[in-house]
Amino acid sequence: MKTVLILHTGGTISMKEDTTGAVKPDGRNPLADTAPSLENLATIISEEIFYLPSPHMTPKDMLIISNRIKEKIDEDNSINGVVITHGTDTLEETAYFLDLTLDIDVPVVLTGAMRSSNEIGSDGLYNLISAIRVATSEKARQKGVLVVMNDEIHTAKNVTKTHTSNVATFQSPQYGPIGMVTKTDVTFHHTPNHLDVYSISDVSKNVLLLKAYAGMDEQIFNAIQTIPIDGLVIEALGQGNLPPTTVPAIGHLIQKGIPIVLVSRCFNGIAQDVYGYEGGGKQLKDLGVIFSNGLNGQKARLKLLVALETTHDHDKLQYLFNQ
Repeated sequence: MKTVLILHTGGTISMKEDTTGAVKPDGRNPLADTAPSLENLATIISEEIFYLPSPHMTPKDMLIISNRIKEKIDEDNSINGVVITHGTDTLEETAYFLDLTLDIDVPVVLTGAMRSSNEIGSDGLYNLISAIRVATSEKARQKGVLVVMNDEIHTAKNVTKTHTSNVATFQSPQYGPIGMVTKTDVTFHHTPNHLDVYSISDVSKNVLLLKAYAGMDEQIFNAIQTIPIDGLVIEALGQGNLPPTTVPAIGHLIQKGIPIVLVSRCFNGIAQDVYGYEGGGKQLKDLGVIFSNGLNGQKARLKLLVALETTHDHDKLQYLFNQ
């Protein structure tokens, strides 16, 4: 029987609904009571690394998770897979951070729940069982960090939370899941063609994320110049365009050596330097704005946080964001 390391970090999957209807931690992770139902799946090594609601998760916490996985794999070469239980609000960000920072040969799978352990239709235990099945599958190797929810297998790079409460909230816009979990098997129908891994020891940079909107002007960019930042990600309009009044302030930030990465606020497609008008993508690219190859804003921010631990070179950053 294979051995799976389960790291519990908190989230709805570890919470209960109280008599008022509020979902919150109650001092004890209810997943601790599920061990007997997992015994026929794998030999389980379980550790509660955090007990955090998902919005409390930070990149430094994510680095702790990444380092703990490496430590456990180094300590125990019998571990065949890793499962991380996590709150859904920031699950995709932790998954992508781990995808960027883990270079190990065992499957790593994140899962969570949209309904707490004592709600009708609770999906936590079911998702945990599915995640363990994927983590013990030989077919899950060499596919990067995976997210398993609602019988679907998604890559960390593409998956995102698309609904506030539906159990089918996790989707991969434009690409779809790369596999599925059935009652009898774990199957894959796609394989990522590139894995982007960085070796870092800290996440020390301050990178902000802004979303563009009609009528956006220079005020927020001028305000940003009054605080110490190391990078900026902008969710731009359409293919990668911004209102013209933002351009001078963006140029000033770039002149100060602050890398600015552009993604689209659309959840399908890729930001490109196509339009040549004032504020268009071509003008922004000529200014030195870095265009990203299809990441959403929150993941581009994490990638810039990680990449800045290794380089500040503009051309190198542009190359990394083309991957």
